[in-house]
Amino acid sequence: MSLSEPVLLLDTARAKRNLDAMCARARLAGTRLRPHFKTHQSHVVGRWFRDAGVSAIAVSSPAMAEYFAADGWDDITLAFPFHPGMRDRIDALAARLRIGITLADADALAGVAFGAPVDVWLKIDVGSHRTGFDPDDLHTLQRVASAVAGRTDTRLRGLLAHAGHTYGARGSGAIARIHEQALARLRTLRERLAAGVGPLELSVGDTPACSTQADWAGVDEMRPGNFIYYDLVQWQVGSCGVQDIAVAMACPVVARHPARGELVVHGGAVHFSRDSMAIDGRPVFGMAVAPDGAGWGAPLPDVTLHRLSQEHGIVRAPEAFIRAHPPGSTLYLLPVHSCLTADAMGAVRTLDGETLAMMPRGPSAPA
Repeated sequence: MSLSEPVLLLDTARAKRNLDAMCARARLAGTRLRPHFKTHQSHVVGRWFRDAGVSAIAVSSPAMAEYFAADGWDDITLAFPFHPGMRDRIDALAARLRIGITLADADALAGVAFGAPVDVWLKIDVGSHRTGFDPDDLHTLQRVASAVAGRTDTRLRGLLAHAGHTYGARGSGAIARIHEQALARLRTLRERLAAGVGPLELSVGDTPACSTQADWAGVDEMRPGNFIYYDLVQWQVGSCGVQDIAVAMACPVVARHPARGELVVHGGAVHFSRDSMAIDGRPVFGMAVAPDGAGWGAPLPDVTLHRLSQEHGIVRAPEAFIRAHPPGSTLYLLPVHSCLTADAMGAVRTLDGETLAMMPRGPSAPA
């Protein structure tokens, strides 16, 4: 493959296999699958989910909700915390589809009114400490739940959580401990709040737990997102096998430096993002895989992307490998975080050569 610039390749067979496996897990668990579409951000990929029977989705911004609403999705949850600046766009969406918002602050709805009913999910911090209500602060949660339930322009839907600290786990046993603790807290909290406001649903979504855990008793929906592509972090955590990673960056080699054990590719932070993982105590931003026909095969653990600048990627590799890859040759590198890599690239190319557009980049005007 001769490239002038980096390209994010998509193995559609792997992605569709990941989708089928997650749909089967949700059916077995008896939960609704509401996948988070922030990973692929593509109408075409989204239609694969619809063909698989998925009818409800999660997104990370009003713009993303508008993008997928334009392709016929009519049950959308904004899983990013709502703030008053989103009001007009959410109101426009509520007039034509079922839209849900997530509250992470007691005052987020102060002074806000919607023209059509909006579902409201209370974001619960089950341990990742990114944002959300403290599940032990029952007084605040009772007050917020009662206020939402008492409005005519909102429907209190339930409790929503993302156990992001599973990304620091290693293996299904460690993931299970975090998952069990999160569910125990949510089940207890739901019971206490329901006494005052009525039945509440539970929405739980982190790819490691959704990919590995069997206990979903009492959970109404799961919201994994990254699973459609997976990535090196998910592989390191234990969510998937390396053979399940469905995207790879194809990067042109631009220079070789065998004396220092490095070669340089066109593929930097603006392509991969700055997310890294540790291997043998060193930061790694990507791992090379061997070309295999039209796609790629096994990882090459001694060929890693270990430094990034804006456009440059510095790859550590054995001398023989470096000399065998002159300028103009191509390296395939698995990304550490496929969500950010896909977002940075703005498009993917299938192994058949079809380019799948993604949601337009940059700010957009209210719908």
